[in-house]
Amino acid sequence: MEFSITTPALLFSAISLLLLAFTNRFMSLASLVRELHSHFTTQGGPSLKAQIDNLRRRLRLIRSTQAFGVLSFALCVGSMFLELLNWQGAAKWVFVASLTFMLVSLVISLWEIVISTKALEIELSACVEGACHD
Repeated sequence: MEFSITTPALLFSAISLLLLAFTNRFMSLASLVRELHSHFTTQGGPSLKAQIDNLRRRLRLIRSTQAFGVLSFALCVGSMFLELLNWQGAAKWVFVASLTFMLVSLVISLWEIVISTKALEIELSACVEGACHD
């Protein structure tokens, strides 16, 4: 396979879209945390506490997805820089590291999605118990 400066550049749009998706998930969770905090201070209850604990875990995971995504992006840029210096061997290894960080970011994102379904289960179990409010 021929490695050139355009190879890491191909990941720019993918990484940018991933970071945008991770940021959107973070913003949605931040809004939900504020809403649940308001409910928790007025109503309390084990269901709300469990949801808040779940959200705390999810926020940490999203922060990790963002961090690994940014590192992946930075390593792509580093790989391009090394390619410009004609250090092809190093450029390839930095690009492999970039791909690895992107994969880690995606795996953590999948883990966060699995946890988010648990949050929905908490909400649904509260509805089954009659604690749902319209």
